[in-house]
Amino acid sequence: MTFTSHMETALDEARAAAARGEVPVGAVLVAPGGEIIARAGNRTRELADPSAHAEMLVIRQACAANGSERLPGHVLYVTLEPCAMCAAVIAAARIARVVYGAADPKSGGVDHGARVFTHPQAHHVPEVISGVAEEDAATLLRDFFADRRG
Repeated sequence: MTFTSHMETALDEARAAAARGEVPVGAVLVAPGGEIIARAGNRTRELADPSAHAEMLVIRQACAANGSERLPGHVLYVTLEPCAMCAAVIAAARIARVVYGAADPKSGGVDHGARVFTHPQAHHVPEVISGVAEEDAATLLRDFFADRRG
């Protein structure tokens, strides 16, 4: 089996989010056949919605398109470690694999903080691959916040 990363597409979504003044996090959701079926960047400010994280947006798009609240066999690529809210929705959606770029020691919910997938209450535990294009994702975030503090 060949591993094809879609992290560059997620990074494109993160860059677009930054251009809109949003925290630069991007995500793509890939169907079992390898096709990207949803892509988004953060839109919390634009939508005045604290849950409008990139992961949430792609999961919502894919579920609506599939007519189901479950996405078995799907792979989520996201530039930043998902927070606890997003990790809980990933588990509820039964996403098969999460591939993320930069770790988030402050607000992460997968390998840091709440570690949602390790809890007995987790409905589903996806495979997690971390550190894919980590430096690109981390640099994007660092530069965004450095510009804000300017």
